[in-house]
Amino acid sequence: MTNEKKQNVVAYVYISPFYILFLIFGLFPLISGFYISFFRWDGLSPMRFLGLENYVNLIQDTLFRKALVNTLVIGIIAHIPILGGGMVLAYILNSKLARWKNVFKTIYFMPMVTSSVAITIIFQSIFGYNFGTINYFVQLFGHKAINWLGGDGSLIKVAVIAMFSWKWIGWNMVIYLAGMQGISADIYEAATLDGAGHARIFFRITVPLLKPIILFTMIQSCIGMFNLFTEPLVLTSPSWTGGQNNGGLTLMMYLLNKAPQGGNAYGYASACAYVITIMIVVFSLVITNLMGERETKTEAR
Repeated sequence: MTNEKKQNVVAYVYISPFYILFLIFGLFPLISGFYISFFRWDGLSPMRFLGLENYVNLIQDTLFRKALVNTLVIGIIAHIPILGGGMVLAYILNSKLARWKNVFKTIYFMPMVTSSVAITIIFQSIFGYNFGTINYFVQLFGHKAINWLGGDGSLIKVAVIAMFSWKWIGWNMVIYLAGMQGISADIYEAATLDGAGHARIFFRITVPLLKPIILFTMIQSCIGMFNLFTEPLVLTSPSWTGGQNNGGLTLMMYLLNKAPQGGNAYGYASACAYVITIMIVVFSLVITNLMGERETKTEAR
């Protein structure tokens, strides 16, 4: 064996642990999950081939459609402050408008590292019916207390949106801030000398230069929207069905309620997982194409 071949063997040996782990814990679950989605299987008894029946039953299930609508409503509305607010906060911290920037960075990012149990206690106390902070001020102005987490279930989404936005706005702020710090200060100084205000600088310089990062955060947010689970679960706990009238039920809660948490329909749950995956891919491609078209139009002008 030549020295070159020996060096190649050594290199492959060093990188082989990654590929071995990926095959075991990455590729194998993907393939086996897709295979299981065509069967009826409870994890113990023999598997029964159903073809596309799991997928057909999933699409026809009204509860699945409600979970899809809830997920889209919560995700789309929540990501307006998550993305927009994160961008504005990052611009303020990157400019000379704010003092004690490191303190504000820590405060905004703190929700990301805070215990889920602590977050649950805080938001349940804020949206509580009898002793909630919001209802205290509502009653202070002479109105009846609002049952945010109960009633007909229509207001559960409001609480989930508030909690979801509060938790993730700091994450996007850090990403945008890192991108803004990569923009040359000379560009901002030249725009300021030309008399451009903060609004003009933000929309004409900062946003266009951050398009790749904005695309990344939008795709990341799309994935996070379809994986939304923790916030509605902790707010409607101990229910795994999204509270009253499934008002907070999301796609991920629906999936895990089929298997393994609420049942043992592993074939049906696998089909649901692949439908969610397809939706994530479709939404990501649409976002990428829309951003690409806008960039093309801007360059044409």
